[in-house]
Amino acid sequence: LQTVRNQLQTFRYFDLLRCSVFTVTALTPDLKSRLSSTESELLDIKYKTSKVAFYTALTNAGHIGPFNTHIVLKFSKVFTNVGKAYNPSTGFFTAPVKGVYYFQFTLASYLYNFYTAVDVLKNNQRIMYNWELNQFGGHQSFTNSIILELMEGDEIHLSLPAGNTVFDSENNQTTFSGALLFPL
Repeated sequence: LQTVRNQLQTFRYFDLLRCSVFTVTALTPDLKSRLSSTESELLDIKYKTSKVAFYTALTNAGHIGPFNTHIVLKFSKVFTNVGKAYNPSTGFFTAPVKGVYYFQFTLASYLYNFYTAVDVLKNNQRIMYNWELNQFGGHQSFTNSIILELMEGDEIHLSLPAGNTVFDSENNQTTFSGALLFPL
């Protein structure tokens, strides 16, 4: 009787094992497909998030401004634009992914007794304002930087406030740059 019980228990284990193998075999193609799809998505995300950096200069035009209204500074000389997040036609940087970004700008002035100023705008809201008065004539410049947490699609641009001037030439004195520090 004990032998029959042991054999019956062994048959139950084999039956459970056979069912488990059948279930795993049935699920394997679906799991492989889902794993492949997930790996592909992760590679896309990794490529998209790890490569965002730009460096630009304003123009070769010399003096810009003063104007009666704010103008967007369109940095048309693009030296680096990895990830294509900076648009030289609009002057806007658009965050391709949620993350922490670093931005730096330098503005040059040349006209005696004129102000050079800049607004840094996030989604058209001013988040920083810098200015300098050229009291001595000749070339003067100022530089500042900012670190921002941005959501995908957030926009950053620089604006020249009304009544201010900026200078740039083939020497690229007025620049704007930025990079993704890390995704969130």
